[in-house]
Amino acid sequence: MRLHFLSYLMLILLAAACRQATPPASDTTFAPLSHYDTQARALLAQMTLEEKIGQMIQAEQAFLQEPADIQTYYLGSILSGGNSDPAAGNSLQAWTEVYDSLQAIALRTRLGIPLLYGIDAVHGHSNVEGAVIFPHNIGLGCTRDPKLVEEVHRITAIEMRATGIHWNFAPCIAVARDERWGRTYESFSENPELVAELGAAAVRGLQHGGLRNPLAVLATAKHFAGDGGTTFGTGGPQGALLDQGDTRLDEATFRQLHVRPYLDAIRAGVGAIMVSYNSWNGVKMTGHRYMLTEVLKNELGFEGIVISDYNAIDQVHPDYKTAIELSINAGIDMAMVPTRYREFFRLLKELVEEGRVPMERIDDAVLRILRVKYAMGLMDGERAVFADRSLWAQFGSAEHRALAREAVRKSLVLLKNENRTLPLAKNLPRIHVAGLHADNLGYQCGGWTIDWQGGSGRITEGTTILEAIRKAVAPGTQVTYTEDGSGAQGASVAIAVIGERPYAEFLGDRSDLSLDPDDVAVVRRLKAAGVPVVVVLISGRPMIINDVLELADAFVAAWLPGTEGDGVADVLFGDYAPTGKLSFSWPRSMHQIPINVGDEPYEPLFPYGYGLTY
Repeated sequence: MRLHFLSYLMLILLAAACRQATPPASDTTFAPLSHYDTQARALLAQMTLEEKIGQMIQAEQAFLQEPADIQTYYLGSILSGGNSDPAAGNSLQAWTEVYDSLQAIALRTRLGIPLLYGIDAVHGHSNVEGAVIFPHNIGLGCTRDPKLVEEVHRITAIEMRATGIHWNFAPCIAVARDERWGRTYESFSENPELVAELGAAAVRGLQHGGLRNPLAVLATAKHFAGDGGTTFGTGGPQGALLDQGDTRLDEATFRQLHVRPYLDAIRAGVGAIMVSYNSWNGVKMTGHRYMLTEVLKNELGFEGIVISDYNAIDQVHPDYKTAIELSINAGIDMAMVPTRYREFFRLLKELVEEGRVPMERIDDAVLRILRVKYAMGLMDGERAVFADRSLWAQFGSAEHRALAREAVRKSLVLLKNENRTLPLAKNLPRIHVAGLHADNLGYQCGGWTIDWQGGSGRITEGTTILEAIRKAVAPGTQVTYTEDGSGAQGASVAIAVIGERPYAEFLGDRSDLSLDPDDVAVVRRLKAAGVPVVVVLISGRPMIINDVLELADAFVAAWLPGTEGDGVADVLFGDYAPTGKLSFSWPRSMHQIPINVGDEPYEPLFPYGYGLTY
């Protein structure tokens, strides 16, 4: 395989440029995080060992054994995972009240240090009902539009701030190199250059105006590094597929492909970096001192928080105390320990007292956490800590949905259009729509939507593709619908909306990317009805589509568009011409996977960058 990317030497030069391009400390809005060290060190000097260790802990709000543990263990951070909803429900109000109540407890500790509250708002504030859900990263990658990506993330930050939550575990800047990976849709592209460009844009959007901006949130570039390059059969607890597996590459290639996007993210000012579950040549990244300290912190000059992933420390060593020792000494500053936070507190204190974790390492970790809290203005008083409920008026607003609609239509990739089947006239006598995905908002949004693995049906507010089609057509046009494709006879055209059902990490790994036989049967029924057939594919990755592609007169890759199905109708009916270009190579068969631009031979079904228009 021959790689057409930056040389190892160029990466080193870019890292140096990244450090040199850091804004001057006199500009406190965009100042480097170390600008706040004087304040952070003064507070650090007042802290006991217990208070320092507490700052290094991130617990899960759903698993707090009691809210008072925030005070007892001096917790520095709380997260809500993909299934961690408030007990009172999933509403905007419920989320806001949970956030404010936990911050109130933190402010009653001896030093009154506020919490950092984190969440996976990976395509909008997607845990919360009524939030605008944007296309997943794979769709945004097809837009090739960094300004749009920045604006998507700016809106995401505003909707997060409406609930008070101010730390986003996004953007994912993985460079996915194998479509079988269940997180492929979280990757902008197989090309590290495009990932770097759009990842930096996402950081700028989330941290818009600087971290002190009350409408900005702390961004997290993840997962450092190599999560998109694992070898098939090395992932998961049983070494089954790809997720959490081993990336087996020499260092130069590893840097070219998987470290490359972090240079731009750091240059854009990202305040946090999450470490990956995966290994690199057999060594878990969570315990990889060379990569976390020597490369990320020292060579690349990253000044923010290095945080472990969910329970990732458990995987570093069978003995939990040893796992903590290895991880903290490797460079983990904040430990995401959702349920074991009490045990972590006790064991890390023992490790320091035994001299196995140096006090200098503890102080460095806490300094990084405190400098971020000062940079975000959280230390400026209660007004900067609690949620701004005036932002509720913008949450899920028409303006925000209009941007999501634009993102949808720009993400669509037209792969086939025989006989100018598209665009469709809005005044056709009858349009027949088919497929499970046509009227299922949960399927349309995919994973990381309300629940970690996503869901089915009307799980939140939005417009399905079927609803969008019915809104778009002329008053006299009849739109009929069947799930199985029956009843298309006599229609002017048939539209099949088919694809994958929702999934997220690990459970989304697949060894076979063939379409569901029921989806193929839907398209066959439509074709047998003797009408032109348009196929719209909802998926988190390229699929093996040969049989369906052959039957289709037009074929649109719609990825996971989110809540605004109107963006799909905009393109189908020609209000906007398709402009999306593939950010991943599209394989002909499973035998070609993995396939990436630059491979030799390179004979995909559709090459990287492919996309038709009208």
